[in-house]
Order: sequence, then structure tokens, then C-alpha cells
Amino acid sequence: MSQAQGRVAALNMLKKTTKIDSVPFFWTVLLGKSIRYTGYGEGHTEIIFKGKVEERKFLAFYIKDDVVVAAASLMFDPAVARVAELMATGQTITNLRMSQHQQPSHDEGGEVTEVVCQESDLKDGQMKEVAVGGQKVLLVRTQGQYSAVGSQCSHYNAPLIKGALVGDRVRCPFHGACFNVRTGDIEEYPGLDCLPSYKVKVKDGKVYVTIDKKHLGLTKRVREMCSVAPGAKHTVLLIGGGPASLLCAETLRQNCYEGQIIMVTKDTLPPFDKPKLSKAMNLDSGSIVLRSTDFYQQHGIEVWLQKEVVSVNPAGKEVKLSDGTSQHYDQLLISTGCRARPLSCPGADLTGVKLLQGYEDAREIHSSCLGKKAVVIGTSFIGMEVASYLSDKAASVCMVGSATYPYERSLGPEIGRMTMQMMQEKNVTFHMNESVTEIRGENGKVKEVVLRSGTILEADVVIAGIGVIPNSDFLAGSGVEVDSKKAVIVDKFLKTNVADVFSAGDVTAFPLTVRGDQRVNIGHWQMSQAQGKVAALNMLKKPTKIDSVPFFWTVLLGKSIRYTGYGEGHTEIIFKGKVEERKFLAFYIKDDVVVAAASLMFDPAVARLAELMATGQTITKAQAQAEDLSWLQM
Repeated sequence: MSQAQGRVAALNMLKKTTKIDSVPFFWTVLLGKSIRYTGYGEGHTEIIFKGKVEERKFLAFYIKDDVVVAAASLMFDPAVARVAELMATGQTITNLRMSQHQQPSHDEGGEVTEVVCQESDLKDGQMKEVAVGGQKVLLVRTQGQYSAVGSQCSHYNAPLIKGALVGDRVRCPFHGACFNVRTGDIEEYPGLDCLPSYKVKVKDGKVYVTIDKKHLGLTKRVREMCSVAPGAKHTVLLIGGGPASLLCAETLRQNCYEGQIIMVTKDTLPPFDKPKLSKAMNLDSGSIVLRSTDFYQQHGIEVWLQKEVVSVNPAGKEVKLSDGTSQHYDQLLISTGCRARPLSCPGADLTGVKLLQGYEDAREIHSSCLGKKAVVIGTSFIGMEVASYLSDKAASVCMVGSATYPYERSLGPEIGRMTMQMMQEKNVTFHMNESVTEIRGENGKVKEVVLRSGTILEADVVIAGIGVIPNSDFLAGSGVEVDSKKAVIVDKFLKTNVADVFSAGDVTAFPLTVRGDQRVNIGHWQMSQAQGKVAALNMLKKPTKIDSVPFFWTVLLGKSIRYTGYGEGHTEIIFKGKVEERKFLAFYIKDDVVVAAASLMFDPAVARLAELMATGQTITKAQAQAEDLSWLQM
């Protein structure tokens, strides 16, 4: 108000007649939570509440002479801002309107309602895709009640009608994201945003769905978030610019943390969709960044690009950066991910030897391989996806693997043999049970690759996909505990052994619930996001354990293999369908229990299994062997 009055005074000094008509607006911050207030409530005779004060999420209307004269809120944005704007336009908000549970922004003529089915059409646990106002809606019946949410996954628009419904949530059949069917909230990843949810009414045996017209065409919903408070002193520092850091930052803001958030990354881009790099390598940066620059600014999240933390001093709660500067923190998240393991053979430093680590690497591999002879070393997920992408772009693609088949250790020889045949049909050649002894060059550039057997492969470009190394070297001397592979050790709350230091993502070794809290290091995008969220909640003293079920996918020649669970150490694989026909479901068995599953063209089996595992169910070898898979409820 003081600022507004200063401006009005100046205009009147200049003989530009102007009245002061600003609506009062202020805020107060207590223990990191902001109460916002607008209007002038002195002399009010009544308060009407929406939400629950005891749950610390409410909107309060202050009434005098049957008119709303002020409003206050906590965790109810942007209600107070909206009320302020209505007051500023001269609108009177009445007591009657509030008591009828109408929001001040509600436009009674701005909705579309349609009958979508008969009440008896769906049984409990069933879904149906319907249309309202031309927009597809997922209609669900659970526990005798109907609900309606957006029909497409917010990750990559997969049709959720093809997904797995268990209890009150639906899991995307493609990549495993989960959404609450009553609220639309995202509960498991990948993806960032929630689904829109719609009003449902059952009357006279008919089911009606109502959508606000201004929401027609919207397929996703961003959760409400606060921003940094003026003069904030508390700082959360996020080391790394991957999915764990992003989810940590967003979760903090979604839970009313108004301190400073700083994300430090050596990347040239803010958080981006890294799994895409090996699947579609010639991408524009704008198509893979996960959030816009405006998003970070709006929510007070500082992103420091091309900076790297070189050391951590927990005693002083300070980190040193590669540019010589230092930064204080109150709470720290280590989410530095992993780097590609370099080749160690002679010639590994020649021009034309590539590693896929960042956005620029992907584009460089694409351009350097066009019409050239490419040799890909490593036949696991990154190597196979890169070879798949290059199969119709390079003059030739040769793969070098250390096992008999690709993916032999992770997915098994049967699936490995099938994927090898798929690639061979696209003229990709394989040299298996091999290793590289030397890369030879001419004028400093790659010319040929020498294998252990003596075979020589002509090459213009060599791409290595032989594993990763956790980025934890900067923790030397910090006291933060790492395991024998340099992964940062955490408990189920993502806490390290050092106070106020958390870790999440590919750099982390954590207790995996579905394997009896066995400590594992899993480089999955979905798991990194889940860990970022859990770390944030524990920073806020909201005790939350990491209990997500691993879920990932790989794409070869346009075909997706989906995987859930943790199959390391499996002793048997039981197949449904036929691998050779490229349509199958594989159960990985250990100690007579299904510990993981993979599928091709068998949706939504893996999504369904992931949900069963998430609810704590044990799936036995006998169930996997049975001819009848009705227990999967596909």
C-alpha cells in the first residue's frame, strides 16, 4: 500500500489527477509457511472457512453486513490473489455466495456437463474412456464411487485406459507413471505433472461429468507451488541438475518451503529429458528441457548452469565451486548422477571416440555418424539404443559385446538373442564374446578397431557404452560414506551418514523395499524422481520412506521393452507368449518368487505387476507358471 500511495502522490504532484484505490494485500511468514491476506477486515462479525484450519490448509472469508470485506489463506493459492482482483474491479462478494460453497472465480455459465454412461455400466475396478465437450476423459469406478480425470498420461500422453487400475490409482502402461483417480495427483513417476480432475454426479441412474470450459483442452495440471520469501535465510542446495534435483525443488515448493533453493549443475541446460538422448539423438534443446526458464523464476528456484561443486565441508555447511567461489547451505542434496565409463585401451583419446553423457554429445554423435562407419562398444541399454538409432543413418554399424548376447545378464539370453536378430535385420553386425584391445588412427582420427580375436573393424566413429561411474569424487574428505563402487550410501529416508546431507538419483545406493531392503544402486529415471521427492519431504521433517518399485523401458527400432522390479541374481525365467514372435511376458524368479518382469507387446502386464509389487503382494513362481493369468486382471 505504501508503494501504491507513493506512485499516486507523484502523479498528483504532476497534476495528473489519480485516486488511491488499491486493495490492501499483505503476508506473514511463520516457520516457513505464508499466510496471505487481502481487504480490510476490521469490524468483521463472522468468518467463513473453506478447507480445514487444523490441517493448515484453508481459505477464510471475513464478513461484515453480509459482504466479504477481507480474506486470508494458507496453502490455498491463488484464492486470495483472485479475491483481491475481484475487489479491485469493484465486485461485491456476498455472504450468501460464500455459504453456498461457491468460489469467487466460479462462472456458472462456464461449464459443460454431459451424461457419459449409466450408473450400472461400470463395476468396481473398471475404467472407461468417455468424451465431454469433445475432450477425452477417463471415467473410473472404485469402491462404489465414480471419478473422472484426464485420459492421457502427463509424461508422454499414453492412453491411461490401457493402463493398470489398482485401488485408487492407475498406472501408465508405457512408462509406469501413477495417478490418483480421485484427485488426478501424480503418485509415481516418470512425468512431472498431475492430471486434471472433473466433477462427477450420479443421478437417476445416470453418470454426469462436468468440465469447466476454460479447462477444455488441458491434459495436465501443475501442482500449486509457493516461491521464495523476501529476505529468506534458509538455503537448500541441490548439487546436480537431473530429475532428482528437479523433483526435490518442486516438492519443497509444493509443501510451502519459502527458503532459497539453488541448483548447481555442470550441464549447459537446466534439467532435461536425458533418457531421450540415446533414443532420438538429433533433438533441439527446447524439446527436451523439463521446465521453462520462466517456471524456475516464478517459483524462486535458482539454476546455476556450467558450475561444478569440487568439495563439501559439512562442518561449515559450505561447498566450493570450480570457479573458486563458495556457497553456504542449511540442507544439501547430492544428486550428481553418473558419468559414462571411458575406454582404457590404446587409442581411446583419438578424435572420433565418443561417450554419450550430455545433450551436446548426442547431437555430435548424430552428425559425425551420418553416412559413416560406426562401431558401438557395449551391448547393454545405451549401446543398443544408440545402434538402433544409427541403423538407418550410418553407412554401417558394428557392435562389440563381452557376452554371447546383448542384455544377457539383465534380461536373459532369450531376450538378448531376439534383440540381436531384430538389429541384424537392419544390417547391424555383432561381434560377441569380444573386447577391444586397441583403437588405431590416422592423423589423430579413428581408423579401425582391433578386437581381442584379432578381428579388425573399419571405423570413422567409435561410441562407447560400457557402463557408468558415480559422480562422487568431490566428496573426498567430507565424511560422506560411499560404497565400493563410489555410490553414496543412504537410509530409507535418503539421509547420508552426515547430518543435513541427503542423496538421490543414480549416484545413490539405497535400501530397496521389494528386495527386503537390500542396498542397491539403480540408474532409472523414475527412481531418481521418486527419490528427489522423498528427500524433499524428509528435509521438511515429514518422515517418508523410499518404497517405489523400479520401472524402466528401452526402445529398439520402435519397439519398447518394459521392465519392473529388480532381477539381479535371478535363477530362472518363465515366459508367457513367444520370445521368437516378439510378443512375450517374462517372469524373473529367485527363491520361488517373482522378483522382476519384462515384456514386449504384452501391455499392461508389466504395469499391473508393478502395482501388485507396490502394494506389497508376493507373486509366486507357481503363479507365474500357471496357464491361467487371471490373477493379473489384464
